[in-house]
Amino acid sequence: MAPAAKRTPEENGAPTGFHIRRDLPVGRHPLLAAFPGLDRMPAAERLVADPAARTKLFDETCVQLVDQDLWMYVAPFETPKSARREWRPITSPGSDCIVIGEKHLRESPGLMLFMDIFHELCHLVQRAGGADLWPPGVSYVKRWTEVEAYRFVVEEARRFRVSDDFLREYLRVEWISEDEHLELLSELKVPAG
Repeated sequence: MAPAAKRTPEENGAPTGFHIRRDLPVGRHPLLAAFPGLDRMPAAERLVADPAARTKLFDETCVQLVDQDLWMYVAPFETPKSARREWRPITSPGSDCIVIGEKHLRESPGLMLFMDIFHELCHLVQRAGGADLWPPGVSYVKRWTEVEAYRFVVEEARRFRVSDDFLREYLRVEWISEDEHLELLSELKVPAG
């Protein structure tokens, strides 16, 4: 691992080798244009062990940078029936695309972006395996797809000794209640603090 003083601002707090194109223009781009070298990180190999399948995932996935106040999500092929009135997702019929809020890409800490992009890549792998990412009537913290994706990124973060404080804050998403947050922490074995 490179000494902290030699790491770029984008990499500060994220694993060595994680790069972010923070100046990417709004619009649709190949995944690796936004995160160069992402496919060569150890986390990529842990996510998809088969080299051909890994190459396909990273080569065929795009990102859509949008001028909206949001984090990241997998663009559904069509609007899910369970979509709330306040969530009108960008759809990407027939192709894998991860939607990213412009402010998130430009300003969020590298560690958070690292965890978020791998969380969303987990969802793409799940969807390719037949999973419904937006099952109607199932709480966010009870969706196996969410728990599995969060488990993957928490385990990755623990590999480079991310603190429980950071993980607690990372898992505090605004669309879940305090009780659901505690449930998620318990499921992922992150101490409530």
